[in-house]
Amino acid sequence: MLDFKGISVHYGHQDVLSDVTFRVNKGDRVGVVGPNGSGKSTLFKIILGEMSTDKGELIVEGSPRIGFTRQNPEPDTPGETLLEYSLRGIPGLSEMEAEMRDLEGDLSDPVKMRRYGELQTKFEHLGGYDIETRVKVALGGLGFTVDEFAKPFASFSGGWRMRAELSRVLASRPDLLLLDEPSNYLDLPAVDWLQKFLKAYDGTLMLISHDRYLLRTLTDIIVEVDAGTATRYEGGLDWYMTEREVRYQHLKAAKENQDHHREQLQRFVDRFRAQATKAAQAQSRQKLIDKIDEERIVLPKRYTNSGRLRLAEPPPSGIEMFRCENLGFSYDGHKKVFEGLSFQISRGDKVALVGYNGLGKTTLMRIVAGTRAPTEGRAVLGHNVVVGYLSQEFAETIPPDLSVYRNAKNAWDAHGGGPEKVFRNQLGAFGFDENDVEKPAGVLSGGEKIRLAFLRLFLSAPNFLLLDEPTTHLDLDGRRLLQDALQKYKGTILLVSHDIDFVRASATSILEITREGIRQFPGGYDYYCEKRDQVPSVGGRAEAARETASSDASSQQQLSKKDLRRQRAEERAKLAPKVRELKRRVDTAEKKIDELQKALDEASAELFNPKPDTDFAEANRKVRTLQFEIDRYTADWEEAATELEQLQGG
Repeated sequence: MLDFKGISVHYGHQDVLSDVTFRVNKGDRVGVVGPNGSGKSTLFKIILGEMSTDKGELIVEGSPRIGFTRQNPEPDTPGETLLEYSLRGIPGLSEMEAEMRDLEGDLSDPVKMRRYGELQTKFEHLGGYDIETRVKVALGGLGFTVDEFAKPFASFSGGWRMRAELSRVLASRPDLLLLDEPSNYLDLPAVDWLQKFLKAYDGTLMLISHDRYLLRTLTDIIVEVDAGTATRYEGGLDWYMTEREVRYQHLKAAKENQDHHREQLQRFVDRFRAQATKAAQAQSRQKLIDKIDEERIVLPKRYTNSGRLRLAEPPPSGIEMFRCENLGFSYDGHKKVFEGLSFQISRGDKVALVGYNGLGKTTLMRIVAGTRAPTEGRAVLGHNVVVGYLSQEFAETIPPDLSVYRNAKNAWDAHGGGPEKVFRNQLGAFGFDENDVEKPAGVLSGGEKIRLAFLRLFLSAPNFLLLDEPTTHLDLDGRRLLQDALQKYKGTILLVSHDIDFVRASATSILEITREGIRQFPGGYDYYCEKRDQVPSVGGRAEAARETASSDASSQQQLSKKDLRRQRAEERAKLAPKVRELKRRVDTAEKKIDELQKALDEASAELFNPKPDTDFAEANRKVRTLQFEIDRYTADWEEAATELEQLQGG
């Protein structure tokens, strides 16, 4: 499908890609990996025709429909709704439908009838008859509610617009799907949905991602872009991680031999170039040096610039690290982000805070960190708790105009300071050499910024780490370094992340925030996935939760296992009639959709293969009626399934 042949791209004097050659076959599922800034997105721009190459060519076989997400999606008109925007994922589809509608008025003309048949066939092939259903399913899976479908697209924030853009691309069923870090704007539930959706996608997939969960479960070929080259690995992520180490050792040995040979040649040239009897030999060796320089082996960037992440031994503290009671917050005094939250974090806990975007995870983190005060209830840090807060926005904690040295030195001095030599050693331990320390923090790469942020945390020696999306700017190796550091850390952690593998490896318990309140799970992520439909919420907007929050303090304590089982049984008994009714609606809708879809297939087949007495206008009205009925039952199915999921704690 795609054949990259000797492609080179230069930005000024910088070689972004150099002699890149590899192939993507039809049906391949390719993970594109590499350090930030290595040229991964450049490959996509070449495929899309947005960038020309300085050398080489890309051969695209056939004319595949390409699906990709734009970085700054905008509506066509100010009033365009979310649903209308999302339905525009297939270019020309709406125009095709409008032309078909115009032709329906007079299908007695053989020319018009033939044109109508051509459009009908193409419309069906592009999935025009069920595009709305697919779009609604994608929007719902990515976190939009049914009520939001009719809202103006322009009213959504940048992150939610990117979700809509993603839903639009996914629903268009392209032949070739290009996804560049699709999980960056998603929460854990949406990442989980995206993984299931892409697992069922049967086209050709190219996925740029640092998310190991998506790469491991969705791709079976890895293309590594690093040091200007692209290397295709005929295996999945785990095979690639092993094989690249073997290749690196061979490359490292070859580079050492090359460097040693060049050094010997250079010594000869330096010694004998001025001697007339040796001048010809020196000139010959200089040509060899020039040839070596042209073919110089370059080690992958990940090995030469990975740095280190370490965390200081946490100072002692009390058993209780943080406690909140009936916690609530509102930015405007009217609309509440959350209310009635009550939970506790103890020393040594490593807690992942999960839940849909928009439910207040970052706000809650800021309240725990003390950068925001709650508008309701109490938030209390424990005895001798030292908070280290790494915010989602680095600008909140790292002044961009200050140098690396000054950013780190301020943290060092604020916590007692010490000898300059010791401080310089700490800079080096985190991968900052003499060429880096005077850089303004604002020009650092994502990986460099997070290393600086963790250096500041290390120098302040906290015992309670608050990490809000710490993996967003990290590549595969950076995430592994951070994960290893957190596993070895003996302090307490509260983190938010959309990286499922990272959460699975770093957290020993889960705190889930929902529209109904807060729920605690004493096990890790896999335990949470197993038990989340069984544990009731504590605290939140529901009336029952407000009554619980206002009861005496003893009712807020953790329930015994026996009491918890009894409470769960009582809750299930109360909800049983409603659950049965919703299940009945879901089953009925599913059966009707299947029946109607079969009828639609038959009606469409009649249009595509007409008989001499076929009434095209009547056949077309039948198709539209069936599609309308499918949409109606699909909407009912979505409403019942969503309510059922909420009742069961999803």
